[in-house]
Amino acid sequence: SEFYKRRERALGTMTTSVVGDPFMNEASILITLATVHFIALMSPGPDVALVVQNATRYGRQTGVYIALGLTFGILLHSLLSLTGVSYLVHQQPLLFALLQLCGGSYLLYLGSGALRATLANWSQAPGELSSKPELLLSNKRQAFSRGFMTNILNPKALVFFVSLMSTLVPAGMSLGGKSLALLILWSLSLLWFAALAWMLSTQRLQRKLQAASRYIDLLCGAIFTLIGVMILWQSLTGLLG
Repeated sequence: SEFYKRRERALGTMTTSVVGDPFMNEASILITLATVHFIALMSPGPDVALVVQNATRYGRQTGVYIALGLTFGILLHSLLSLTGVSYLVHQQPLLFALLQLCGGSYLLYLGSGALRATLANWSQAPGELSSKPELLLSNKRQAFSRGFMTNILNPKALVFFVSLMSTLVPAGMSLGGKSLALLILWSLSLLWFAALAWMLSTQRLQRKLQAASRYIDLLCGAIFTLIGVMILWQSLTGLLG
């Protein structure tokens, strides 16, 4: 999709000066890593859609816990990519296809549930919470889990972090440098998603967004469904091909 193509173009553009330069110090590597990652964070995708949907519907606290779940998913992806585990999974067609199957199914579950509940409750007043279980997040743990699972089961995220780490982080980088890289990726992710949740849940904006909440749910549900179907198609193609 265009979203992931833009990520790859951003990664390629920012890393042109990194590859093949043996004298680049760790500070420069970390700055480039942070820049590429932040560009990727701001690109629209399932993570952003999840924060927008839930911060709009449930408010700041739920949005922040969704953000925390997403960032710990990103941290785990980063760690697995840095240690080479994700690369091994990516190089095994069957394992990667199974990951795609799980990730696509989960996104399709979120998307179809949101669409069904939104359409079934279309006659409710704007902003009124649905009784449908697919849309309800009753506590912090559920919000965190939904954010974490949405990110960690996304095979596109695995591919992105494998590319990011293999391109930018040299094997000879110090343990301190690698640890700092993980901290930077996690901190930037938390800053962006928490700030997004915070902005969407301010009182003035919340009043305006509540009036359009059913349309936001519908749009986010469509995004999850579309990406889920695309990932499932890639998974089935990989398994049957």
